[in-house]
Order: sequence, then structure tokens, then C-alpha cells
Amino acid sequence: RSASNSMFRTVETASGKVQGIVDGPVVEFRGIPYGASTAGSNRFMPPRKPASWTGVRECFGHGPISPQGSLPGWDFRTEYFQLIFWDRHVGGMSEDCLTLNISTPGVNDGAKRAVLVSFHGGNFDRGSGNAPIYDGKNLATFGDVVVVTVNHRLGLLGYLGLAEVGAPSEFASSGVAGALDMALALEWVRDNIAAFGGDPSRVMIFGQSGGGGKVAALMAMPRASGLFHRAAIQSGGGLGLDDREEAAAKAQALLKHLGLSKNSVRRLQQLPWQALLDAQSQLELTDFAPVLGGRDLPHHAFDADAPVVSANVPLIVGSTLEDAAMFERNFDLDSEGLRQRVMQNFPEQGSQILQAYLDHAAGKSPFLIQAQIASDRSYRRPVLRQIEQRSQRAQAPVYNYLWTWPSPAYDGKFGAVHCIDVAASFNNARDPVIGSGSAMAHEMCARLASAWVNFARTGSPRSKDGLEWAPFESGRRATMIFGDTARVELDPRGQLRRLWEGLA
Repeated sequence: RSASNSMFRTVETASGKVQGIVDGPVVEFRGIPYGASTAGSNRFMPPRKPASWTGVRECFGHGPISPQGSLPGWDFRTEYFQLIFWDRHVGGMSEDCLTLNISTPGVNDGAKRAVLVSFHGGNFDRGSGNAPIYDGKNLATFGDVVVVTVNHRLGLLGYLGLAEVGAPSEFASSGVAGALDMALALEWVRDNIAAFGGDPSRVMIFGQSGGGGKVAALMAMPRASGLFHRAAIQSGGGLGLDDREEAAAKAQALLKHLGLSKNSVRRLQQLPWQALLDAQSQLELTDFAPVLGGRDLPHHAFDADAPVVSANVPLIVGSTLEDAAMFERNFDLDSEGLRQRVMQNFPEQGSQILQAYLDHAAGKSPFLIQAQIASDRSYRRPVLRQIEQRSQRAQAPVYNYLWTWPSPAYDGKFGAVHCIDVAASFNNARDPVIGSGSAMAHEMCARLASAWVNFARTGSPRSKDGLEWAPFESGRRATMIFGDTARVELDPRGQLRRLWEGLA
């Protein structure tokens, strides 16, 4: 059979040839190495390019994911994790985890399609680009774009700040190793994506939750400058990174637990990764993040006085109406229970907050009103601060959205919950969180996915049917609402925004 009729496609990369498999209108490559193994002497070190190979490397299955364990109180039994299939990360587990996955409509065709690179959620501790919700096939087909998902180091393997406890100089980047992995992945895209039908001059990075934090970190990293041309942060919350004091405390606790000191940190490279993960779990060190202040990550992307490394990159920042519903399980909460909870959390302003939300969210269950309050406090308020800061300082437009359409799963009790817009951005209408293939699931996916595709192509997130999405400006606060209809509103929920601005 001719190559064009074969179910396999072979592409030449800088390290060697890789073979993918045709799946209907797309070609899929799974587990392409963009970096060498991070085990042994490479542990805690900046990533290295993979060794070259001869022959053709079969890339039919996902590569290993970064070593990780379940977080306290967050396991497969929670209904929310059941909903998003967070226990389904295929590919095994290994420190040889610097791999990426590609879905593309064509290879070796010179098509110069826009490229969308996803960085997965799960804070900086858990997850993988192999999870079902990040499957790129449907988005690649929908938009005639190239979709890339990335695996990188997590937890202490990616962000243990050994430099902060006086470790030898070769460990200077240990607190940002996982972020350097992501920068290396973008360098790989720059150098190789043209052969996969992509345009290295039109690369969009995006991520939700912890993935949003990863996008923000890349936006502030000198090494990543110029490697991407649009960015989107979905429900990133405060985009927290570790300062040097926090990093030092974690590293010191680990060394003490293992009976080591700053003079014996190389022993950490000799222990099995299972021993390190056990120690991380026993110490409940579950909130690792890139360490600020060094050469690799000198500033936070949204620090008011930080140089804007990516000032010329158009940015989308958004959240969902009930993001925080994922944290709660008290679905039987009644009105009195809601009142008590709000007063407990806000002793001085509780009555004012509760009345404002009862007025604004009439018809919502007490559980969802509780979720809206927590979402506005932990997600929406930081989003608006980030957009305000960015719109005033950057040289490129910033766009805002609010997703209000509720997930129909589990009888709708989660509302517009965390992750629902992830499925939409990947055009994965079959995902349970957005409706398992219903007509409305397809409609909602088309709305957000079209904005993503147009943004990646042009820097302007025009939505379905050409609906214009105006940039955010402080005076107007234009916001795209993804609800029962898609529409642009000026300062939506402004009364609640002003309420939070007036609170300590």
C-alpha cells in the first residue's frame, strides 16, 4: 500500500523518527520523548534533551506519568473525582516521564496549522496529559489545529527547593525543575512541530486549575520567552507559587525525615522514587509549586512591579460560576446550615455576604450558593485582579470569560463546576462533566472550542457564529458569558464584585 493509504505515519524529529497511527481524520502520536529520563543523577536537575535513536520509534501508547500519589482526602471515592475520571491516568509511572502527545489532521504536509499546547491540572502535585479529559482528537478535528499535551515532573521531584537549604550549586534549579520541563517541551514544539503540520509561530499555551498556574509560571520565565504567542488561564485561582521561605521549610522537613543534611543531598538521587514519595505523603507535603526568586523564575507573572516577560502575548483568563463545588460534599445543606456556614467563615460581614447572594442567586440550592461564595472568593476575585493588572500593564489584549452553564451530571447538583470548561476547550462533548454527548454538550463545546481555535490562529477569541469577544478594559469590563446562550456582558455580577472589593 502507498504511504498515503497506510494507517501509519512516520515523522522525522530532531532525535529520530517517530511513528503514529491514523484514527479517522487525525494522526495520533503518544509518548514522544521531549526530554531524557529524570532518574538518578538527572533527578532535581534541569531537563536534558533525549538521546537520539536509530530506526523508527513506535508512538502508539501513552508514556509514563510523573510519580505521584493520592492526596489526603482526595481519592477516587469522591463523587467529583468520579465525575472527572481523575483516577484514569494511563501509561504507568516512572521518572522517564518527559513525553508529549500529539493529535494532528496531517503530517509532512506544510499546512502550518495553529498549535495548542495544554498543561494539565492537578496543582503541581498530580495529574497527567494522558487523562481522558485532555484527549486532543476532537479539538484537532474540529479546528484543523495541532493539539499537544505534556507530561512533566510533579511534587517534590519537580519542585523541591534544595538551593534554599544550602545544597551544592548544581541543585540551584531543583525548585523549578518541573517548570523547566515545560519550557523544554515548548522548545521541542518550536523545533519539531512543523513536520506534524503545525506552525511554530502560532503556538497557544493553555491550562486549567494547576495548569493555569503552569501557564502563569511560563509567562514569567525568561527561558520560555518567545516560545508561545497566546495564552489562556482557566480557573487558576491565586496562581500560588512558593517563596524561598516556604520552599526551605519543605526541603528541610524532608531532609530531616530521611536523616539527611545539606551536605548529603546527593543521597536523594540514589533513593528509589518510591521512598521519596512515601516521605512526601507521610509529611503531608502536598502543595509543592515552583520556587520564586531565582534565575529561572525571578518574578510572578502577576506581581504589580514585575517585568512583564510576555507583555506582547494576548491572554484569556476565566473561571466557572461554581468552581469550588468540587471541594464540598454537603449536598443536603439547608438554608439554616448555609447561614451558619457563612457566618462562621465571615464573622463580621457574613450577613451582608449571605443576603447579597440570596438576592443574586435566587432559585439556586443552598449547596450551590455556598459554592458560588467560595468560588468568587478563591477563583473569581483573583481572576479579576489578574485581568485588571494585566490590562493596565501589558502590550497585548486580555480577555475575560465566566462559564455559568451547569453540568448536567449527577442530576446537576455540582452546577458550573471546576473542569467543565476543560472538556469544552478540548471539544470533548462525550465527557460526562459536560453532558455525555447530549445536543447541548456539543453546543457548549463548539462555543468555547471555536474561541480557542480562533484565538490560537489570530490572537482574537471570536466565538461560534462569529460572536465578537471584546478585550477587557477597566471602564467596561467586557466578559464573555458561556451560559444557556453565549453573550458578552459588561461588568456581569458587578454588585458582587464590588462587595468583595470592599471586604478585607
